[in-house]
Amino acid sequence: MESQASITPIESSSKAMQQVLARQQAAFMNEGPVSLEVRLDRLKRGYRLIGENKDAIIQACNKDFGNRSFHQSQMAEIMAVMGSFEHCMKHVKKWMKKEKRAVEFPLNLMGAKARVEYVPKGVVGNLGTWNFPVYTSISPVAGIFAAGNRAMVKLSELTPATSDLLKTLIAKYFSEEELVGVTGGAEVGAEFSAMPFDHIIFTGGGNIGKHILQAASANLTPCTLELGGKSPVIISRSYDLKKAAERIMTGKALNCGQVCLSPDYVFVPKEKEAEFIQYAVEFFSELFPTMLNNPDYTSIINKRHHDRIITMINDAKAHGATVTTINPANEDFTQQAEGINKIPMTLISNYSEDMLIAQQEIFGACLGIKTYDNLNDCIHFINAHPRPLGLYYFGNDKAEERTVLDRTISGGTVINDVMAHTSCENLPFGGVGASGMGHYHGHDGFKTFSHARAIYTQSKFELIKLAGLLPPYTDKAQQQLDKLCKIKH
Repeated sequence: MESQASITPIESSSKAMQQVLARQQAAFMNEGPVSLEVRLDRLKRGYRLIGENKDAIIQACNKDFGNRSFHQSQMAEIMAVMGSFEHCMKHVKKWMKKEKRAVEFPLNLMGAKARVEYVPKGVVGNLGTWNFPVYTSISPVAGIFAAGNRAMVKLSELTPATSDLLKTLIAKYFSEEELVGVTGGAEVGAEFSAMPFDHIIFTGGGNIGKHILQAASANLTPCTLELGGKSPVIISRSYDLKKAAERIMTGKALNCGQVCLSPDYVFVPKEKEAEFIQYAVEFFSELFPTMLNNPDYTSIINKRHHDRIITMINDAKAHGATVTTINPANEDFTQQAEGINKIPMTLISNYSEDMLIAQQEIFGACLGIKTYDNLNDCIHFINAHPRPLGLYYFGNDKAEERTVLDRTISGGTVINDVMAHTSCENLPFGGVGASGMGHYHGHDGFKTFSHARAIYTQSKFELIKLAGLLPPYTDKAQQQLDKLCKIKH
């Protein structure tokens, strides 16, 4: 374990960030090979940072949101992050092993050997986001540490209480040369992403992701971008509609829809639309018989995002869509305490592509409902739009399931549930196209934050000379080349 720094975090200025990066890079180069013991020690401290301070972290998240479900914070910010570190601690020894690779004939008979060694990249910059300010900031660090790297983490300015706490805790559990938390606004984020890291991972919106990628390109820094998009749901006629509604609304309840993987719109068989809406309303009302003063019902992060969602709902209503507000206690949401921005869960059906709900990622307490006659209608619609981070299919028809998988492209897919794949550390998590690039979690994260170094050990024989492939070239060389280039299949 390296010497720990003072618990007073660094100032988030460009000069200070550059200085810390330089110290981390120098410490990385001076350290040499990063042993299993060092990696396990860092992973253990990351694990304990979260576990030993869970109550303070949950309280800070609640303060930032105005009201946030304590139980959901514990599941998403504590349990999930500790699980990431625990998984890496369990498997990192195996991941670090060298991989033998086959050598082609005839070199393999002459004693040539090949292998891959996964070596650390150096210093990784991670830019977290506000909707899960602990998970997106700290969970990737598990893979970063497992791979033997050091890290700097840009914490979200929209969750100041959580970010300030994490910044202080990081400085308490880690030396400045191992891990540092950085706070500040958009300007700091832009400076952070332009620094010459050895890898950058960013979680957030697509528009900001483009700026991150552009800034990183000046240093040719490889990037992992975890973005979002409009994740669709398809409910097959072969699946229990009530169960589908319950599972979809359970997922939508998490963080009140403020999740990059949250269901954005649902395809329902045309003849079952009213029935689905009824099931959704009934089930969500059971989960939240009241909402306004219910600590289990999470607030929208701030007024700007609250107003954005309300504008989307009002736009749909004004243009003729059917709006179903789930408000079982008939509460007045225009009267809320300072800092609380709750919105009742809202279902919008019969909407068109020119409405805001169709053009923007919802990211809040709203769900679009579309109807279909034929499965091909769903597939064509999904493929005509940017590739989503998640795609969810509810059905018991294996042929139909295979059709959906074969004819669509998404970052990840869940069968008969929503968002569940992100809890599986053995699956890669990431987007494709507009929903992101690269992935992390578990072994895939270890490989993302490692450099796969190819190592080839040549035979002791002078093979090129023996084959007559040195200048001046002769007929023998031509015969050898023609033989090697002969079509065999």
